[in-house]
Amino acid sequence: MTQQAQYVPALGRPELTGAYDLVVSLATRERRWRAALLAALAPRDGETIVDIGCGTGSQAIAIKRARPGARVVGIDPDPAVLAIAEAKAERAGVSIEWILGLGDRADTLVGRGVADAVISSLVLHQCDEPVKGEILKAMARLARPGARVLIADYGRQRGLMRLLFRMVQAVDGFERTEFNAIGALPGLMRASGLTAVTERDRFATPTGSISIYTTRAG
Repeated sequence: MTQQAQYVPALGRPELTGAYDLVVSLATRERRWRAALLAALAPRDGETIVDIGCGTGSQAIAIKRARPGARVVGIDPDPAVLAIAEAKAERAGVSIEWILGLGDRADTLVGRGVADAVISSLVLHQCDEPVKGEILKAMARLARPGARVLIADYGRQRGLMRLLFRMVQAVDGFERTEFNAIGALPGLMRASGLTAVTERDRFATPTGSISIYTTRAG
């Protein structure tokens, strides 16, 4: 493993990483949107599926459990969360390829045009706008032409959700998160080479609404 460039830790501070799974479960109604993301992905045996910013591995493990015959790859720049992910996968009895690396280099780490599907969850809202774009471009390069690309993240915040989302902004930074809150993410997906962008689902949570976007590699 090599030294990584700066990134935002899972809960904004490295010392809070151990509490990430508990906080996400309580603060985002995680089971609902993760189940919806898995259903939208509809993984198949034999596919290569890459999870960008996989964190503690919850979604990658769910995918591998659903389709043991799929190749599942998880990429994250934080060695602490990858250690948690590895331990969770071992307890679950599933084999996943874990790669230490930044999302905007995903295609160089795994290979261009090799993924049948690429996903990302709760990552882009933490990133500065230029980094969001670079990650999305890397996802497009990583995917085969026409491959599925799915993103679960805080999207446009409406009504009460706008107020609740302030909690996330306090942790992850107003400038980074406001881009998502005003609904700008789908436009950036299109500008990054992704097509047929659709907001498939939207879930109200105690920290704002989480959207599931489906799109395709060009």
